[in-house]
Amino acid sequence: MKSTLDHLAIVAPDLDTGCAFVSRALGVELQPGGAHPRMGTHNRLLCLGADIYLEVIAIDPSAQRPDRPRWFGMDDLAVDTPPRLATWVARTDDIHAMSDTCRAIVGNPEPMTRGTLAWQITIPADGSLPLNGSAPTLIQWAQTPHPASVMRDQGCELVALDVFDPDPAKVQALLTAINFSGPVHLHALDATAKPYLIAHIQTPSGLKKLPYTNRSIF
Repeated sequence: MKSTLDHLAIVAPDLDTGCAFVSRALGVELQPGGAHPRMGTHNRLLCLGADIYLEVIAIDPSAQRPDRPRWFGMDDLAVDTPPRLATWVARTDDIHAMSDTCRAIVGNPEPMTRGTLAWQITIPADGSLPLNGSAPTLIQWAQTPHPASVMRDQGCELVALDVFDPDPAKVQALLTAINFSGPVHLHALDATAKPYLIAHIQTPSGLKKLPYTNRSIF
């Protein structure tokens, strides 16, 4: 089993608010994505390389509520919750080969679709973020090339992802178990601190940071 960084997930109360958050931070506009019928969500997208992208994801107000918890902890979002870089997703070549210890953290693989795309993705039974967003969700695409390869190139590229967590050793143990490689760096926080992420993204106007909250975009 091998894995690498696939995409970043910005969770927002609605797509327009989430896209405005990203546009203010990076100076670019996102392109349309699509709907996830099984989760009752939809997204918009930004290419960050040949096989890496960013998604803004929100509950689709026109979709029927699913009969299970939505992914990325989205059922817990209030309408006034600010957009944030909530978590990240790692692409693997054998999602069913993960250990029981990994499954206990990231959840079981489930089939998912968006338009013509299909994939397997791990979702905890309660819909929560693995290790509060510090650990990745795992994904295995059913097709090639990677979806990012057909997204509009706006001159943005992910340089690095910083993961701040009170227990980085636990996150590292998971990354080792899934044989992860990629530009992800772990940093320790105080035991009572809340985990967060910062993405470093090269843009047409220079290197930008995409923080976990919109309190410090500039």
